[in-house]
Amino acid sequence: MSISSAIKSIQDIMRKDAGVDGDAQRLGQLSWLLFLKIFDAQEEELEFEQDTYRVPIPEKYLWRSWAADSQGITGEELLAFINDDLFPGLKNLLAPIATNPRGYVVKEAFTDAFNYMKNGTLLRQVVNKLNEIDFTDSGERHKFGDLYEQILRDLQSAGNAGEFYTPRAVTCFMVNRIDPKLGERIMDPACGTGGFLTSAFDHVKQKYVKNADDHPMLQKQIHGVEKKQLPHLLCTTNMLLHGIEVPVQIKHGNTLSKPLSSWDDEMDVIITNPPFGGTEEDGIEKNFPAELQTRETADLFLQLIIEVLAQNGRAAVVLPDGTLFGEGVKTKIKKLLCEECNLHTIVRLPNGVFNPYTGIKTNILFFTKGQPTKEIWFYEHPYPEGVKNYSKTKPMKFEEFKAEMAWWDDEADGFSARVTNEHAWKVSIDEVISRNFNLDIKNPYQEEVVHYDPDELLADYARQQDEIGGLLDQLKDILGDALTNGGGAH
Repeated sequence: MSISSAIKSIQDIMRKDAGVDGDAQRLGQLSWLLFLKIFDAQEEELEFEQDTYRVPIPEKYLWRSWAADSQGITGEELLAFINDDLFPGLKNLLAPIATNPRGYVVKEAFTDAFNYMKNGTLLRQVVNKLNEIDFTDSGERHKFGDLYEQILRDLQSAGNAGEFYTPRAVTCFMVNRIDPKLGERIMDPACGTGGFLTSAFDHVKQKYVKNADDHPMLQKQIHGVEKKQLPHLLCTTNMLLHGIEVPVQIKHGNTLSKPLSSWDDEMDVIITNPPFGGTEEDGIEKNFPAELQTRETADLFLQLIIEVLAQNGRAAVVLPDGTLFGEGVKTKIKKLLCEECNLHTIVRLPNGVFNPYTGIKTNILFFTKGQPTKEIWFYEHPYPEGVKNYSKTKPMKFEEFKAEMAWWDDEADGFSARVTNEHAWKVSIDEVISRNFNLDIKNPYQEEVVHYDPDELLADYARQQDEIGGLLDQLKDILGDALTNGGGAH
């Protein structure tokens, strides 16, 4: 059975279980099972490679001990083991990060995880389906990596979880332009399921890892924080899937809950799509300077990124149009950004990149810390020929960014080879200041295209007809009154 068929069968089995309610819980259930399955597959590899290797969790909790045998425990016995032994045992595992980092990763992954299934026989069927996937086989693992992307995309339709996933085309483009290198500390402070981090890991591995001695350095340079349990568990599993043996740098918590002034860590590269359109819980804003306090999540993350970037550190950040034209605290944050960093490029994405989950128009801001902004280049990303909007079945593709990449040039040369064209233009910092840091600057080389929707035109026409009809009725009434009054006078 193919991997995609196995996962579909698993989801069909879960739908029969009374304890699993909706896509979000199905994904949550699948996530901890996948984590243990992949973790054990990696354990087997480590045991084979290292003669003195010690298992980081009690052996009875390893997948091979309770799940691998298709004729093993099932029904009420299986449920009792999972609910009364496995989960409490892993949640309360004694695993100091310094002496047992892989055990610590397991404990963190299970801190807020739950077993939703109530039917032990159905749960055994799910486990047996998962056993059809061999995660020790590199080919199978590669296929599953692609399928995992689909699982993450499924999160978008599970309630309000759309914030967890950024289209791969956008992720790859941002990583490609930032070009993280071996040894650089790479961070996503709102890492979701780990799309940016795995993309950066793969980029460094393919471009800069030359020998076996480079791998330990790469393993340690990836850092992420995720607030919510499900995406954190998926992110940790994603790291294991990509070969990061000890993803202890993937923290479960709220990056914004730490006072900005207390950040000692500095990052060379930050690549992120922070949540936008939401507000933080009361009190979080107190961690930021008084004049820059707000509860809007994206504004707080932008401040954090500016603070945490090292000197000459590079960042690529997805932000909504509201950040560009917003006033008040937003103006102060943009002023800080332009004074502390060289905001050299803003790529304006077209509508629908995140369809059908949000229609908010977005932008990618690229900046480097250490020198103030002198001029900002804008690049308006066009739809490809024949495309009027993106959708879930027709998403944006990485190949669309080839024009930007060919135009980009080298920051070390001050982007001196960049040229203006129908999609690219630049503005000076003086113009930005005169606009009170309103960065919602339209393309001067293109007339605004007005798109007429046929339904809207028909509705407008109907409204106009109603208004004309109403005016005619009023006119008849007026004329009727006049004639009646006039006749009485004769």
